[in-house]
Amino acid sequence: MAIEEVKIIDPTSGSSATILVGAGFNCYKFEAVVAGAPVDVLWTTPNFATGKERPSHSGIPVLFPYPGRLRGTTLDYAGKSYPLEGNDGRGNAIHGYCLTRPWEVVEKSASSVVGKFQASKVDPDILKKWPADFIVTVSYELSGTTLASKITVENPDDKPLPFGLGTHPYFRLPLGPQGTADDCRVTVPVRNYFELVDMLPSGKKLPATGPRGLAAGMRFADMKLDDVFTDVEFSSGEASASIADPTNRRTLSMAFDSGFTQVVVYNPPHREAVCIEPYTCVPDQFTMTEKGVIGAPQTLKPGEKFSCRYEIAVE
Repeated sequence: MAIEEVKIIDPTSGSSATILVGAGFNCYKFEAVVAGAPVDVLWTTPNFATGKERPSHSGIPVLFPYPGRLRGTTLDYAGKSYPLEGNDGRGNAIHGYCLTRPWEVVEKSASSVVGKFQASKVDPDILKKWPADFIVTVSYELSGTTLASKITVENPDDKPLPFGLGTHPYFRLPLGPQGTADDCRVTVPVRNYFELVDMLPSGKKLPATGPRGLAAGMRFADMKLDDVFTDVEFSSGEASASIADPTNRRTLSMAFDSGFTQVVVYNPPHREAVCIEPYTCVPDQFTMTEKGVIGAPQTLKPGEKFSCRYEIAVE
């Protein structure tokens, strides 16, 4: 049985995006038409649309209510224990509940689509696995060579909703038919990173210099990263990361607002892509709170909302 998907097209440029509605509302294809030539922006496994591939390994997975890892497989919160989902192979939960389940399309036009996920309606068992019900709404809109996305989180419950949100795009390298991924230069405006112990933040911050000096730009050939970066540099409430491909003379930019406070940067072992992942929180945020590294986890009171946005463009 085919998994529901939606394709949107910008009528002026011909740029297009395809979203797998039935499995995580993952935008797994984005073809930007630059000066009349199509650029395949996102890396995806060949059979991803079948729903049989790992959902966090292609396209733009939506990570909620926890992006990255939470320590162990149980969350203890407000005197109760909640069994978590996801398996990182190290005994920890990873990436939340929204990327594996079907979403609902609530609005659609030729160049835009809006999807909605409410835990209690999609899978009531999630209410046994998280402290409160939640609604996540994601929009994708094309304009020229830009794909913009707005994400809104709502608390429809009568209990507080702790949460973290992340987006996990796989950017295909190089940005065209010529050259190699190694020639591309990746720039991310971050000042520090968190030391990781067994892939979880220890709480210690270190300067993002040398082999993690992304603020100054780094050749992809020199990148060996799966790191959590912090102290993002914003200008007028926005940060911008980029990938420059000198051979194809194209630049991909990813701009995101200050709702995203951390950035994970990861180059998969196949080295055909780089992931620049804005998060609203530090992975394992509950442990980081207990250690006093950060304040209380971001929480919505009943009826409250949170929104953030990002956009991807190719020039």
